[in-house]
Amino acid sequence: MNTEPKSAPGTVPGPAPTLSVVVCSYTLDRWDDLCAALDSIDAQRLRPDETVVVVDHCPALTARLADRPGLRLVESPERPGVSGARNTGVTVARGEVVAFLDDDAVAEPDWTLRLLAGYRDPRVLGVGGRVDSWWETGRPGWFPPEYDWVVGCSYPGAPETTGAVRNFIGANMSFRRAEVVAAGGFRGDLGRIGTSPFGCEETELCLRLTAGHPGGELRYEPAAVVRQHVPRARTTWRYFSSRCYAEGRSKAVVARYAGTRSALSSERRYVRRTLPAAVLRALGRRRLRAAGALGTGACLAAVGYATGRLVRADAGAATAAPAVGQGVVTAVPTRSRP
Repeated sequence: MNTEPKSAPGTVPGPAPTLSVVVCSYTLDRWDDLCAALDSIDAQRLRPDETVVVVDHCPALTARLADRPGLRLVESPERPGVSGARNTGVTVARGEVVAFLDDDAVAEPDWTLRLLAGYRDPRVLGVGGRVDSWWETGRPGWFPPEYDWVVGCSYPGAPETTGAVRNFIGANMSFRRAEVVAAGGFRGDLGRIGTSPFGCEETELCLRLTAGHPGGELRYEPAAVVRQHVPRARTTWRYFSSRCYAEGRSKAVVARYAGTRSALSSERRYVRRTLPAAVLRALGRRRLRAAGALGTGACLAAVGYATGRLVRADAGAATAAPAVGQGVVTAVPTRSRP
């Protein structure tokens, strides 16, 4: 039987909510990473009630996963992309809480326990944690830690202590399932499709959740840790620059829905405080390439945002309200755990 997490101060005691962990994947190229992610879920001190793997339009991956025991394996019927795959996971999940782990991330053994502890407080709509980076070939000397968000990881300037936050990092987040369903899930016009550098689907959902619950809270728990694999392909200047620009474009879409004040509240603090301090440190240490990356990344994001504000939203995808479970989800038979 699972061990219940201890109650946090100021929370309401009671049984831990049931938990579904959802992992979305779209390619065989990450097979080793995916296996490591699933192994880390199996090794949790507090085992989830189920592990759901959503395959995003990759029949070869579905076939290969069918032999792995202990999974609920489903194929996404939604449009390709991480938003549709996550909505599929929410649709089929049976747990009261649904947690998302990226297919190239590994969770620490107490990850689920730390996440669920936050739900003792009925005000909490979701709990997210820290994402540490693991650089396969080492961090490039020019790549500043302040831009670790480029590779989907926590970064200096982001929250470091337990408390309310605007949004989570997609590799390590969880929500009360009923609230995500009521909100309609992730928007299909945001988020990655394959290797595209766009994102912010989790930011927009988080803003929508808190807007609908003025007394609600999204809680950051830094002790809930996952480790994100950063492959060589994400250490190039080309990837860095494309992600910075795409982040600006994605934030413009979020601002279209949530308003600029909400969509850019964290970014304003980051630009006014975190980046200037980082540039001064880099210059003081004569790390000119890092200082250049700090300034260039901010400029590219600003250009992306300005471009996104000027480009008219697609009449179909950008204006349609999100909806969980519109497609028919097909469960794939898998072997039971021995």
